[in-house]
Amino acid sequence: MMYMGIAVKLLFGLIALIVMTRLLGKKEMSQLTPFDFVYAVVLAGILEESIYDDKVNLLHLLFALAIWGSTLYLIEKLSKKYDKVRLLFKGNSSILVQEGKLNLDELNKNHLEMEQLRLMLRQQGVFSLSEVKDVYLDPGGSISVKKFAKYDQVTPEMLNLDPEDDPVNYLVIDEGEMNEEIMKQVRMSKEWLHERLQKEGYSSVSDILYGEWSEKNGLYVHTYEDASAGKSEGN
Repeated sequence: MMYMGIAVKLLFGLIALIVMTRLLGKKEMSQLTPFDFVYAVVLAGILEESIYDDKVNLLHLLFALAIWGSTLYLIEKLSKKYDKVRLLFKGNSSILVQEGKLNLDELNKNHLEMEQLRLMLRQQGVFSLSEVKDVYLDPGGSISVKKFAKYDQVTPEMLNLDPEDDPVNYLVIDEGEMNEEIMKQVRMSKEWLHERLQKEGYSSVSDILYGEWSEKNGLYVHTYEDASAGKSEGN
C-alpha cells in the first residue's frame, strides 16, 4: 500500500504541474522571473514532502496544490491588470547602459560587477562596451542589447532593398507517414501528394524520413536512404 500511495501522489502531482503550466502560460527559461523560480521551488518542496511522508495523505496534497495553484493564478491575473502588482512580484527592466553611458546606480542596485556585465555582453556577441548604445537588464536576468548603428548588422532597409518574406514551411511527411492534420491546413489531398512524389521519383511515402511543403519552394524531401548515406560518409 505504501508504494501505491507514492504512485498515486506522483500521478496527481504530475497532473497538477501540467494544469498549472497551462494556466500560467508558456515561458522559456530565459523568461522566468525570480518569482517564477521561487514558486517552482516551493511546488517541488510540497510534492517532495508529501510523497514520502505517510502522515500526508492524498487529500492533504490536493488541498496544498489547490491553494498554491489558485494563489499563483490570482497573482498572474492581478499582475496583468495592475502595474503595481506586476512590479511587486515580477520586477521591472533596469537600464544598465543608456546612450553609451554606464548607469552605475543600476549596476549597484542589481549587484552586478563590470566583469559580469562583460560576460553577459559576450554571450550576446558583443566584445566591447564601445559598441553598445543601450543595455536593458530584464526581470528574468537576461539582457537586451542595442548597438550603435555603425556596429549593428546591416539590414535590407539600409541598402534600400525590399526582400520578400520567407514562406511558411509545413511538415507534410514525418518519418514515413503523412501528417494529415497539417495537410488539412494547407488543403492538400493524399492523392495529390502521392502523384507529386511519383513525379519526383519517390515510389512510397514510407521511404521518406522528412518532407516539407511551401508555396514558394514546393516539396522538399529527405529519404531514409539519404540519412543512411550521410551517416556512412560521417563515419
